[in-house]
Order: sequence, then structure tokens, then C-alpha cells
Amino acid sequence: MPLDPHPAPVRPYIPDEAKLPELTFRALFLGTLLGMVFGASSLYLVLKVGLTVSASIPVAVIAITVFGLAKKLGGKDSSILENSITQTAGSAGESIAFGLGVTMPAILILGFDLEISRVMLVGVLGGLLGILMMIPMRRTMIVDQHRELKFPEGTACAEVLKAAATDSSRLAAGESLQAESEAARDAKRRARIIFGGFGIGLLYKALNVSFKGWKDTPEVVFGAPLKGGSVGAEVSPELLGVGYIIGSRIALTMAAGGVLSYLLLIPMIKFFGDPLTTILAPGSTLISEMGPNEVRSAYILYIGAGAVAAGGLISLCRAMPMIWNSLAAGLAGIGKGSKADTSKRTERDIPMKWVVIGCLGIIAVITAATPLHMNVLGALLILVFGFLFSTVSSRLTGEIGSSSNPTSGMAVATLLFTCLIFLIMGWTGGQYYVTALSVGAIVCIASANAGTTSQDLKTGFLVGSTPRLQQYAILAGSLASALLLGPILLQLNESSTVYVPAAQVAPGLSTDASKLSATAQLHGPQAAGDSKVYKVWQKTDAEGGPAGKYLIDEQGKAVYLVDPGINGTHSKRPDGTEVKKYDAPKAVLMSYIIKGILDQQLPWTLVILGVMAAVVLELAGIQSLSFAVGVYLPLSATLPVAIGGVLRWLADRRNNTLPQYAKLNEEEKQAAGDRSEGVLLASGYIAGGALAGIVIAITAGVLTNFDAMMGNWAEHSNPFYSGASADALSLLPYAFIMGLLLWVAREKKQT
Repeated sequence: MPLDPHPAPVRPYIPDEAKLPELTFRALFLGTLLGMVFGASSLYLVLKVGLTVSASIPVAVIAITVFGLAKKLGGKDSSILENSITQTAGSAGESIAFGLGVTMPAILILGFDLEISRVMLVGVLGGLLGILMMIPMRRTMIVDQHRELKFPEGTACAEVLKAAATDSSRLAAGESLQAESEAARDAKRRARIIFGGFGIGLLYKALNVSFKGWKDTPEVVFGAPLKGGSVGAEVSPELLGVGYIIGSRIALTMAAGGVLSYLLLIPMIKFFGDPLTTILAPGSTLISEMGPNEVRSAYILYIGAGAVAAGGLISLCRAMPMIWNSLAAGLAGIGKGSKADTSKRTERDIPMKWVVIGCLGIIAVITAATPLHMNVLGALLILVFGFLFSTVSSRLTGEIGSSSNPTSGMAVATLLFTCLIFLIMGWTGGQYYVTALSVGAIVCIASANAGTTSQDLKTGFLVGSTPRLQQYAILAGSLASALLLGPILLQLNESSTVYVPAAQVAPGLSTDASKLSATAQLHGPQAAGDSKVYKVWQKTDAEGGPAGKYLIDEQGKAVYLVDPGINGTHSKRPDGTEVKKYDAPKAVLMSYIIKGILDQQLPWTLVILGVMAAVVLELAGIQSLSFAVGVYLPLSATLPVAIGGVLRWLADRRNNTLPQYAKLNEEEKQAAGDRSEGVLLASGYIAGGALAGIVIAITAGVLTNFDAMMGNWAEHSNPFYSGASADALSLLPYAFIMGLLLWVAREKKQT
């Protein structure tokens, strides 16, 4: 659609001439804090299931509630513009968390260490670059194409802010003051639902995991004729909430992939492999001696990774016409939009000279930063791909929303082109793994944050915010979130790292210690029993033992294999303590692209089987990416997501029969469901459960005695945790939060 050179003016809720508090310290502080909270929960989710959910509306509702409570305690009334600033600053964390979680764990999978400086640099630079590149496009995409690009999340968030406008804001908007409106009461009720869900999720997770109140993953393992098959579910509030928000179609498709792995592929491998008297590569033990999880680690992960890679590439190819059209329209619009009247408050952006200086400064830092192992070509690729995909992301967000924006697909495209260029240049060493991944990571974060910035600016455009102040707010929120999420990512990995005695996995393995310079010590619970300093050996082949990071003594003998918390395969420490690992499915895709193109170091037969599974689904008319992620993830992670999706289907099916839904089309019914109270409670479940999981994981190494004491008590005295009926009894508290979610989601009949 061509640009309208003279679009009909849109009157914002707060007119340009109104004078209301906007970029205040309290608004920026609360928004930054909420951005870090929801960013941390999003990072936790993307490491577990490769998904995030939008935080814009929950942040807006929480901001309204917190400022309302502050007023009751004697503080000043907040303006709708302050609430908009809080929402803008608070939305940055989710996009940065997605970019970091999709890309940075691939460094571990490729055998390198997650350096704090590298992770923080990637988060900060990518986040700031995406925002700066969006600023020149604001006038074209937000104002001139207001009716063409709907920005669904941004528009919905503006409605939430307007519904809860305070007296001062309503006066500034020209509305008459009456008794508290139904909309204002509705906003307060919705806030109570979010906070209630947060509290329930936090308490549930703490009682479940810290106090061993009940078994967290009930499971049934089958015998013949389905030997090796199993069904389990992690009864956690955050995964239930994710399933409810994403809906039944995607949730059930993911679970179907898990069913294929656990009830077809694993039993099939056991059936054909149990009679074998030799080890079948890439496994390291006899199949007859493997349990379901060992079969998954040895074989299914490669099949799943191949399916994820194929599904990602197919989805990218499917989206290419849309991406191309969006890019062409976005580039054509730059410089052709109607000229902004910068005398108006609502038309003022950060000046272009500072945008250019900022972008050049970021590229200079990228080139000079030692931890990124970047060269000039890599910096140029970031500049080109960053600009192109930030443009595409902003426009696609306006057309189909943030949730459907193929950001990871754009990161895949960046990584593919980068690796192919590196291969042509002959750059195939380990150093170029990090360089290629840094390019993909910064572009991924930049494009994700550009889309988020677009949604926020759309909200501000409808509300009447000052664009320049919004841009300052999201820059501050992005910086704070990036600085926090890097350490959290490292701590989550470290807290679940297992130091496996080398005698168990690589007996007799040794190397020349004189050639090794890096040293390391054990961290976490195992450090209490071994405080020695070892040399570090990054083993890249499978000869004599699995590839990975080893700790070597002075004589060159391997003492420990360091199994990382992210994408590691050993879930028990030598003392028998269970450890929760993070599968990071999207990061696996990134690592396999790098390995496959630069060094071809993959068990290609298993990978190709996964590719063909994705192709078969596409031929059957089923989009394969969600299914492929389910093949890769454990069924215990996808089954609770499916349960949440089924609850959403039940709630929507019942609500759609109400009179107020009778005249709505399917798209409007879907939008109403996305704004429902069930989604708000699910958002609270996610934030509370995920944050509890992060705190529990990080403090596990500190509270080892408490954890051991509670574990010992639960094993001997708690029938909900251990014993013949533990699996069934553990479903009772889960049934409570399921029932509560379904009850809250049921709407009342309007008369």
C-alpha cells in the first residue's frame, strides 16, 4: 500500500498542548525495575522452552496499580504519560532476554565459556542498536501509516492506559470528571489478578522446589511392549501460564513433538538397539543399559536439532515474501513521510545527529571489543543486517504483532550468511565460531528490540506521549536489563553445572598439561569437597571421551568433565543430588548452523532424520517449527504447556457463547481472549514461578545444607514427594492452580 502523503490527523488522548508530568524519576525507576523482573522471567522461559510472552500489558497494569497505591499513601497522582513511560521502560527486558537466550548459550554448546563481558556487551550493544535504528522510522511507520500498521499489542496497551486514566489525565484529555468509572474499577480488578497470580506462582514454586512439598516432575515409565516409553510433566505454574497465553494450537503441536520422541522414537530405538552387543555411535554406552533420558541425550537430541533447524529455515523461507515486502516498504518510507512539526511536543524525536553518532559509536565498540573476537567484516555485517532486520522487525510487528514476528528466523538468516561468508574466506577455526555467533546475537537482539520499541511508540502515539522521552526511557530500560540479564544467564548455567568425574565418562583420558594455560576451580556445591586449581582443556573431538571442557591436573590427567547447566546431559552430581538442566532449543539451532557450515562436525544421519521429519510435516500442511521444538525438548516441558493451551481452549469456547461475543468475528474473539483475565492470571503465574525458579537456582549453591535437609525429610516423611503414590498426589496442588486459572478465565454474562 503506498504511503498517504496527507494522512488524516489522529487526535491523541492527551493533546499536544497539555502539560502533564511524564519522564519522572519514579516512572523511569519503576519501569526499569519491572523491565528487569519480566526480562529475568523471560530469560528463564526461553532457556526452558524457547518461548517468551509479551510483558507490555502486565507492566502497564502494575504501573497503574503501584502509582495508585502510592497516592493512597500520600503521594502524588500519576499521569497517563508517566504510566506510558513506565510501560515503555519496562518492555525492553523481554526482547533482550529473548535475543540473549536464543544465541548466547550456543557458545556453551560449541565448547566455549560464557564470559560475563561478552554476554553483557552483546546485550547492551544489540539493545541500544535496535532502538537507535528504529528512531528514523517512527514518523513513517507510526504516524503516516497509522491505519495500515495496527501494532496490536501497542494499541491494546494504549487502551489499558486510557481505561485507567487518573483525574488529572482525564481533565487534560477534555473529559468530564464523574464518579469512578467502570473502566477504572476494571483496571484495578485486573491488577489484583496479576499480583495474585504472581504471589501464587511464587509461593507454589517455593513450596514445590525449595521445601520439597511435592514431586515436581511426576512420571510414568512403561515396560513392554512400549519399553523405554515414558510420560512426565513438570507441574510448574510458569509453563502452565505459557501454554494458556500462546493458545491450544501451538501448545498442542509442541506436545505432539514430545509424544513422537518419548512414545515412538525412544521405544523404537530401545526395541532395535537392546539386542546390540556393541556401542552405537554417537552414544557412549550400550543401548540396553540406557534409560529413556540417556537415549534422548545420545540420539533424540540430534534428531530434534535437525528438525528445529529445518523448521526454522522453512519458516524463514515461508516468511521471505512478507519480509521482502516489509523491507521494501520500510526503506521506501524513510525520507518520504510528511515532515514532522518539531515545535509540537508529540513530534519530537531524539535528533538524527545523535542517532548517527550513537550507531557509529556502537559499531566502533563492537569492532574494538576483545571479548567479541570481532573483525571489520563482522562489524559491517552487523551494521547491514542490523539495519535491514530492524526495519523488517518494526514493520512486521505493526502488521502481525510481536508474538508472530519471526525474530529468531532473521537471526538464523544472519548466521547463515555470516557463516557462508566466513567459509568462503577460509575462516573455520574456533575463534570464528564466536565471531559469527556475536554477529547473529547482536542482530537478533537489535531486531527484537526494534519491534518492541515500535509497539511502545505506537502506544505513546495513541496516548499522546513525547516520543523523545519514550526513546530515552527504553534506552535506559534496555541498558539496565542487559546489565542484569548477563549475570543471571551465567548464574543459571553455573548453578546447574555438574563436574562429572572423568573416570566415569573418559577413563584414562589425558593430554599435555604444559600446553594449557587457563585455570579454573570447581564452583557451586561440589566446590566444598574440592578446592584445587586445575588447568582447562577444551576438547573438540570425541576420541577417548566426549568432547567438552575438562579440568586437568598437573600431570595432564583428566579429573572432571564440566557438564554445563545449559544444554548439559548429566542431571545428577556425584553425591546423587538432582540438577535441573536448561535445554535452550533455539540456541542449539544456532550452534548446529555454525558447526554444520564451518566444520561439518555433526552426526549427520540423525540430523537428516530430523530434517525429513520436518519436511514430512510441511508436506502434510502442518507448520513444523513448533513441532520440531517439541521433538527436541523433554515431554515433561511440553506437556504442561499443552495443558495450559487446553485450558485456554476451554475458556475461550465457553466465553464465545456469551451474548457480548455474538457479533464478533474470529479475529476479534481472539483479540478479546488475549485481553482476558485468564491471560492476566497466566502472566502472573509466569512471572512468579519463573522468578522463584531463578532465585532457587542461584541460591542452590549457598543453601546446600538446607536443600539437603529438606530433601532428606521429603524422601522419608513426605508421601507427596516420595513413595508409591507421590506421582499421583503431586497432581493435586497442580490441579488447584489449573482450576483457579479456568475459573478466573470464565467471563460473566453482560446484560
